[in-house]
Amino acid sequence: MGAIKNVLLVVNPISGAMDKTDLIEDIKKEVIKKQATLFVFETSGREDVFNLKERIKELNPSRLIVAGGDGTIKLAAEALKDQDIPLGIIPAGSANGLAFNLKLPATLPEQITAAFGDSFNYLDIILLDGDYCLHMSDFGVNAELIRRYEKSSIRGKWGYFLQTVPTLLNSDYPFKFTVEANDKVFEAEGILLAIANASSYGTGAKVNPKGKLDDGFFEILIYKEFDFIEILKTLRNVVDLDPAVVEVISTKRAKITCHTPVPFQIDGEYLGKRKSIEAEIIPQKLRIAVL
Repeated sequence: MGAIKNVLLVVNPISGAMDKTDLIEDIKKEVIKKQATLFVFETSGREDVFNLKERIKELNPSRLIVAGGDGTIKLAAEALKDQDIPLGIIPAGSANGLAFNLKLPATLPEQITAAFGDSFNYLDIILLDGDYCLHMSDFGVNAELIRRYEKSSIRGKWGYFLQTVPTLLNSDYPFKFTVEANDKVFEAEGILLAIANASSYGTGAKVNPKGKLDDGFFEILIYKEFDFIEILKTLRNVVDLDPAVVEVISTKRAKITCHTPVPFQIDGEYLGKRKSIEAEIIPQKLRIAVL
């Protein structure tokens, strides 16, 4: 890996519940130490992927750093399509699921060291009707929870927590799903269908014990019953999920059909209600800087 010259920092100013000013200053200090030049791109929610692509084309950075949550990392990955520019992550979202699964360090100085380092993981990407998914996507109650969270004024994990009970009380679950994968057809009813590249949500709940970010497979998990005991097991990282409650399908491609339109999210971004989606894995697509 050659010397780092141009560094493009992608900042989501509204992600999580933190002011990014000090974070940007700390990254600037690291860039100065490396005798490089820092450029900052702030997301606005309007044509971010297109505008970031143009900025990457203009600067040809030797390192892209993201300060945001899973949605901002996804945006950066889409802008980097077909380019092998290393991506460093400074977790600054509400749950930071991808960073948790990558086992990135907890402190900002260590995160900056990792983001500028020369050790990399090559991550798979799930393609969902052309959209990138790096971490986890789902149909059902979690997507509904994200929709409510996005409309609320309270950010961070506390904001998610406050929306949990209203979501469960007002959801239309159970939902009916048909999954075509591995030359089989699966019919199931449940509260949530997850399409998972990783093993855990950012909360630490291990919903997908088989999940690896670089194994060339993704998992479809259908939570068939609203079972508090099973949910507690995932929160405690008990990995033997009860097949009567959770059905797991490991595959490289699948088609998922809902009997009625169901709330849907990718990497923490609510995308409305969908009735069907096609998914396939793109192996070893994204180069992420790690410790």
